[in-house]
Amino acid sequence: MKRTVLSMIGFLLCLLFSACSGDRDQSGPAKESEPVKTEAAAPTVGDQGMSVQPSGTISGRVLFKGKHVAATLAVGKDKEICGNTIEDPRLLVSARGEIGNAVVRITEIAAGKAAAGGDVVLDQRKCEFVPHVLAITAGTPVKITNSDGILHNIHTLSKDNPAFNRAQPKYLKEITQTFSKPEIIPVRCDVHGWMSGWIFVASNPYFDMTGVDGTFKLAAVPPGKYTLEVWHETLGKQTQQVEVAAGQSATVEFEFEPKK
Repeated sequence: MKRTVLSMIGFLLCLLFSACSGDRDQSGPAKESEPVKTEAAAPTVGDQGMSVQPSGTISGRVLFKGKHVAATLAVGKDKEICGNTIEDPRLLVSARGEIGNAVVRITEIAAGKAAAGGDVVLDQRKCEFVPHVLAITAGTPVKITNSDGILHNIHTLSKDNPAFNRAQPKYLKEITQTFSKPEIIPVRCDVHGWMSGWIFVASNPYFDMTGVDGTFKLAAVPPGKYTLEVWHETLGKQTQQVEVAAGQSATVEFEFEPKK
């Protein structure tokens, strides 16, 4: 009997001990939170894989000093498509003296943005080359199209690139030609003698052509000092020195006087 009582007391003590142990925190000591892993922002890099500072821009206007009277050119054939006259595209000056169709470029730059991809179009529309001045980077394919539905002829008077002289009748809607070397190329149509245009093949992608408001803008220019050149088919060339600061915009203005 005594042994039985002792066994029951031991059993009850075991139950009590197990209950108390279950109330204890089994999670152990608190652990420090692990730091969140992050990746550093990649530095801006240029074409050569070198880290560079934030780029800047160059913008401005090309102006005409003096009075300009717009000229017209007589149309000799295909008047049902071409009209009787066209405005002479060789010198376009707005009422406020702003020059269109001028190409502004950085003459030399070692590295920077990549050239734009894809084809560009030189159209023949109402017996004019559109655009009158086509500016491209060397190696860019050019699609030459004929929107008029009459016979035209594409004649490039190039020297550094192979000369190109090909008829384009109405059924030949598109011709593709690539100009691989930097050059300023006159373009003519041997069928319509008044038609003229230019293909400006640049050595780097830092160029722009002025619109009717005479403005231009070069974007993504690495910080540095550069020679900025403006070219116009009848007025010639001018250059200015310009410095671009990181993340800043430089403003340049060119002014041409009438040719005497």
